[in-house]
Amino acid sequence: MADAELAFGKALSRTETPIPGLVVFELPVHGDARGWFKENWQREKMTAAGLPDFGPVQNNISFNDAVGTTRGIHAEPWDKWVSVATGRIFGAWVDLREGPTFGAVFTTELDPSRAIFVPRGVGNSYQTLEPDTAYTYLVNDHWSPDASYSFLNLADETAAIEWPIPLADVEISPKDLAHPRLADVTPIPPKKTLVLGAAGQLGRALRTAFGDSVGVEFATRAELDVTEADLATARRWRDYGVIVNASAHTAVDVAETTEGRQDAWAANVTGVAALARIATANGITLVHVSSDYVFDGTLDRPYREDDPVRPLGVYGQTKAAGDAIVATVPRHYIVRTSWVIGEGKNFVRTMASLAERGAHPRVVDDQVGRLTFTPEIARGIRHLVDSGAPYGTYNLTGNGAPTSWADVAREVFRLTGHDPQRVTGVTATEYFATATAPVAPRPANSVLDLAKITATGFDAEPASDALARYLAIAT
Repeated sequence: MADAELAFGKALSRTETPIPGLVVFELPVHGDARGWFKENWQREKMTAAGLPDFGPVQNNISFNDAVGTTRGIHAEPWDKWVSVATGRIFGAWVDLREGPTFGAVFTTELDPSRAIFVPRGVGNSYQTLEPDTAYTYLVNDHWSPDASYSFLNLADETAAIEWPIPLADVEISPKDLAHPRLADVTPIPPKKTLVLGAAGQLGRALRTAFGDSVGVEFATRAELDVTEADLATARRWRDYGVIVNASAHTAVDVAETTEGRQDAWAANVTGVAALARIATANGITLVHVSSDYVFDGTLDRPYREDDPVRPLGVYGQTKAAGDAIVATVPRHYIVRTSWVIGEGKNFVRTMASLAERGAHPRVVDDQVGRLTFTPEIARGIRHLVDSGAPYGTYNLTGNGAPTSWADVAREVFRLTGHDPQRVTGVTATEYFATATAPVAPRPANSVLDLAKITATGFDAEPASDALARYLAIAT
């Protein structure tokens, strides 16, 4: 297409195609007798028009001398922004990703006034319709021999692409001619999900919540430690779409000691900062688990996500610092929870054991909150990721009326067939008065407002129901 035939002055606009994520963009081209000018890539305008903020790292140009030069069909594990600097092409795209649209085809012509966003795993090919055609593409990853590629034969009968110039009459590389038919193509899998801290209480619940999903990997701290210096090269991170960080230093009292303070900052801040850099650089969604300890507990209402943080102790300070770091990641979910109960040693199991042994425990009654069981946290995390909820911070706890720790203890006694009156309520000051080791300050009010996550379609289970089921299973 000659320059004079370009459609000058078009508005920037987008058109969806039958292939999910494959989007055509009309580009404004401004011209006069001297030639023309366009903004081939303008992040602010194009993301506002609906282009994913895909973070290109490389710009390539393929110059084609003759009409009929034909290339493809190649599907790479990265996104592309494809456009034409000079000349004109017939483009053909085939969905080679796992899923219901595998094999779907879309074709159109591109000239300098039209571009297309090609998502990861969609096969890309073209045929030049004018001599001296400069085909350009931005990509958001560097080529790697370790990446997973897929290819389709240009003449595949199932795709049945109607090439303007018959393939027998054009220039094609021997490699492209040898690509497989659709029935023999290896589909590109979705980006992987990595769960860190998979041996912990929450990690074990996440194994259950994500266990039926394809492409989910689980790593214990022994297998992948976020505090290690080589974290940035520990994986090919561009292959991951989500990292769920269930690895943290949660020993709140130990964090008040000299060694514990160091460990808490290393795991909850330094390691989180390393994950945040990886997630930002590779377009990964980072899921980070936070805590009610970022608040001082002095409010007389449930805490909302946007309330100012005022941590009282070292653990709370490290969690607040980690939250601030994660909030800088473009794609992030900060899941703030409280009073967590999972497998292994915990408050509920301790109370059940004391009830069975005939003890009369003294339990704190001036701290209020809601129990949150790890399967509920895992269910909420999966809901946020799968539903595509807006990124940001979400409170996630058990639902229902707030209780004190003494109330919880009495309910454990009752549910296990023991007299709840054997539990005596005391203040936190009284309870810790005889402690010989450092004790972390606790927020008196740990109740978190659940309106924001409820608005995404997640209904938190009443803590009382989860407690009854937990005890029925545990005993």
